[in-house]
Amino acid sequence: MIAVGADLEPGTLLEAYGRGLFPMFLDDQRLLGWWSPDPRGIIPLDNLRIPRSLKRSLRRYEIRVNTAFQEVIRGCSCPDRPHGWITDEFIDAYTRLHRLGWAYSVESWTAEGELAGGLYGVSLGGFFAGESMFHRRRDASKVALVALVEILGTVDGALLDVQWCTPHLASLGAIEIPRRAYLRRLREAINLPVPPGLEGCGRLPDRGTHAPGI
Repeated sequence: MIAVGADLEPGTLLEAYGRGLFPMFLDDQRLLGWWSPDPRGIIPLDNLRIPRSLKRSLRRYEIRVNTAFQEVIRGCSCPDRPHGWITDEFIDAYTRLHRLGWAYSVESWTAEGELAGGLYGVSLGGFFAGESMFHRRRDASKVALVALVEILGTVDGALLDVQWCTPHLASLGAIEIPRRAYLRRLREAINLPVPPGLEGCGRLPDRGTHAPGI
């Protein structure tokens, strides 16, 4: 943890992500903590592991981007999930970012038109900070992750941040790198073009390191 306090306004969040920080409430749910893990978890875009069962699941779902952002973030915030940290304040804050064109959902849909799972995160240039994922059908969140990796892979030098390298993410190819190396790659990635597949519901004229006015 690097700092405590501040707010979840769009400018604050974008400044923080551009500096390698992300927010989580502390245990009392009143104070914000700002985190920058060392080592940092990332998924190298050429290292995603797709087991045979997941390859079969890739054919089950249709991928969409930014068609159900609120449903995705609310799915990720389900109170039945252990260690849930996505409060209504977070939902409101990231929904604002989404409306401004900086937060994205990648969604897996069934042939019947049901949202089966997905993920959401924050995008700055060629950098994507994965925040959370959920599923209602088998492998649906993993299929969304595969799609995100394919999208980011269209930009050389893009960076997919997963914050901490959990056993689940490690099984999909996540690794840990020193924070110093992460911050160097972050600085490079946020100055890259936005991957073509991340067309949001809204776009700001300049999607560089910082939001306008910072």
